[in-house]
Amino acid sequence: MNTFEDFNIKKQLRKAVDELGFEKPTPIQQASYSTILGGSDFVGIAQTGTGKTIAYLLPIIQDLSFSNQLQPRVLILAPTRELVIQIVEQVEILTPYLSVRVLGVYGGSNNIIAQKQALTQGVDIIVGTPRRLYDLALSNLLRLKSIKKLVIDEVDIMLDFGYKTQLKNIFEHLPTKRQNILFSATMTSYVDELTDGFLINPVKKTISISGTPLDNINQECYSVPNFHTKANLLKHLLEDKVEYSKVLVFVGTKAHADFLFDLLNSESEISVIHSGKEQNHRTKSIERFATGTNRILIATDVIARGIDIEKITTVISFNTPLYPENYIHRIGRTGRANQQGRSILFYTKKELVLKGAIEDLMNYTIPLGEIPEAVEVSHQLIDDEKEKPIEEVKLSDKASLSESGASFHEKSAKNSKVKTKKKSYNKTLKEKFKKPIRRGDKIQNMNKKKRK
Repeated sequence: MNTFEDFNIKKQLRKAVDELGFEKPTPIQQASYSTILGGSDFVGIAQTGTGKTIAYLLPIIQDLSFSNQLQPRVLILAPTRELVIQIVEQVEILTPYLSVRVLGVYGGSNNIIAQKQALTQGVDIIVGTPRRLYDLALSNLLRLKSIKKLVIDEVDIMLDFGYKTQLKNIFEHLPTKRQNILFSATMTSYVDELTDGFLINPVKKTISISGTPLDNINQECYSVPNFHTKANLLKHLLEDKVEYSKVLVFVGTKAHADFLFDLLNSESEISVIHSGKEQNHRTKSIERFATGTNRILIATDVIARGIDIEKITTVISFNTPLYPENYIHRIGRTGRANQQGRSILFYTKKELVLKGAIEDLMNYTIPLGEIPEAVEVSHQLIDDEKEKPIEEVKLSDKASLSESGASFHEKSAKNSKVKTKKKSYNKTLKEKFKKPIRRGDKIQNMNKKKRK
């Protein structure tokens, strides 16, 4: 199957593929089409940027026939809202000449009412994040017993995000007889555990070794002493608007992303995105970057997986990621569709071990570049870089510790050796509620009150 003609897809779908300008299927698309179309469980491992989304959508849409039923027949799970939106867009692009109803569901915004209303209109393919999808299943508006095909996209990051419990809960609502399709860029022990747990004799296709970046991405790194010097180096590089015409900058935390945005001080060219931003802000930021309105996008790893933005010239890792696999996913945003890409890594002395782990995973030493003389080396440190002083214990505190012991505390009465006198249950009730005054002579009752 070297061309899409060999796939023997229906005319309406073929016309949409031709309009997209796809000439030749990628290796993962060639390896997965027949297996998925045949109904077998499938696990696909391929590098980021090799067309994994199209690899499972083509056979699913090819096999999907027209239906008026309200409940969905295909369920696609994705780890992030942005990836859900992208998959829905891909389905819509592939089905302009077919009657296929697709719906994306995700949390993080006040859209659950609209999603519930859309469900009542009927859906063929539902794409969602695990938590929102499970919420809708619990509401009984979404009934998953009609699902014939289950797709888990970016399964490794799904498990990294802690969705294992939600996935198991969703599996309980699904029919036992179904086709399971898993796609990932890396193969971890967690992925192995999941596949062994619920897949039946799956066909596994590994297009590349886990952790191998694309050959068309040029990599380099800079040893930088601190955050402010990194910011100065980034400013210097971004001055070349021709070389760095579309740049994605990855930062480790939300606070660092916002701080770097303030330091660069160029709202007209830069936008920032992370999980702390509202969904509308995130969507608009990606749109401005994708359309070229903004030249630079600062992001945390929330966008490192699955988001397909065309013609990103350079990916800059402002910090070295804690997990080496995340570096592979970061640089996979550039060099897509066989285009030339570039990746730059900034690392400090503390991050040297993390850089070594990345190089071990790739089996490749990233070339080291020299910081240009024009870049100011700052000695100013942010709070995370400062060494926190160890608090000294006062003499009075030391004395009390030596007297009392490390774990001394006052014992409760029930744990002390002194036995307390126990009161009977009846006596406790009498003391608590007293003897009630019976109905009778008014004067006699008043006399009893006086006696008490």
